[in-house]
Amino acid sequence: MTTGARFVDSDLGFLLGQASHALYTDFDAHVRAAGLTAIEWRVLATLHDGAALPVSTLAREVLSRQPTVTKLVQRMRTQGWLTLQADPTDQRRTLVAATSAGRDKVLPLLEQARTHEACVRTCLNAAEVRVLKALLGKLALKMQR
Repeated sequence: MTTGARFVDSDLGFLLGQASHALYTDFDAHVRAAGLTAIEWRVLATLHDGAALPVSTLAREVLSRQPTVTKLVQRMRTQGWLTLQADPTDQRRTLVAATSAGRDKVLPLLEQARTHEACVRTCLNAAEVRVLKALLGKLALKMQR
């Protein structure tokens, strides 16, 4: 048996997973209280303030597989939260956008998410938060390639 730090205490993947789980666990109660699943929350949060996205891009951004997101998007469309349209530059692709009802549904949660993040990051100073977000963004971008 070796002595020293355990693998899971120093492995980047484990640490990121643990941090993500810790951040989201408390906030999940707000998502469920709003009548959304975690993935529905991620879809609406992703689409609420941007342009329509292809399903493949949306799947990547919400951390799910494309077939799963395709089915979810259809269901959310019937709920009136999303709209689908053919991509004018490529008729084989479908673009997904939030409707006003979808944006209204997610808006209170976005405010709660900002408040939750502010509470969670009290263990970090402002400079540490900026550096952490920059590094996580850089890592995420690198891993998407």
